[in-house]
Amino acid sequence: MSPTPLSLEHLIRPSQLTTGKPPAIFLFHGYGSNEEDLFSFAPELPEELMVISVRAPYDLEPFGHAWYAINFDAEQGKWSDDAQARESRDKIVKFIDEAIEAYNLDAKNITLLGFSQGTILSYAVALSYPEKVKNVIALSGYINEKILVDGYAEKDLGHLDFYASHGQVDQVIPLEWAQKTPDFLEHLGIAYTYEEFPIGHGVSQQNFFSFRKWLVERL
Repeated sequence: MSPTPLSLEHLIRPSQLTTGKPPAIFLFHGYGSNEEDLFSFAPELPEELMVISVRAPYDLEPFGHAWYAINFDAEQGKWSDDAQARESRDKIVKFIDEAIEAYNLDAKNITLLGFSQGTILSYAVALSYPEKVKNVIALSGYINEKILVDGYAEKDLGHLDFYASHGQVDQVIPLEWAQKTPDFLEHLGIAYTYEEFPIGHGVSQQNFFSFRKWLVERL
């Protein structure tokens, strides 16, 4: 089944449901990767889900894609383009709406799964536009408050559910950044599961089985 042309490039694995509108999971890759990366999870994800793996909108040289620029400056060190990140946040929201219509999805049962930069955007989408999302699987990322919409804390966030995990020896995104997530979500009254694994910046088999079990229990 070929994907329908929408505003962002993507790969799909159809749902096996034969009646009704299927739930969906949207996959958002990390900096410098592409939509094929996380799509490798697709065969192992619950068959009732439509799996939609999305390519980030900004091209990198010589290859790969990004949700926003990460700049390396001698004086400032490493810094992220938050304005570009906010643009990508809203591009994702637009794309989710397009996909729900194009693929006749269950708008009340949408899961976001991100890795690294894709996780940072998944947090931003869910916390800024909670009416669009039910579950979030946040792998190897953190919450960047600077890319959330103004007034997000006043929104109805109570139905959201997060699974967050991080590698204890992550050399790309410091563990301490991820460890702030439980307090942040708890303060907002949001349900969450937080786990750490003895790995670097990646997803171990144990991590995969853990978040898949979490997801199956919430479908």
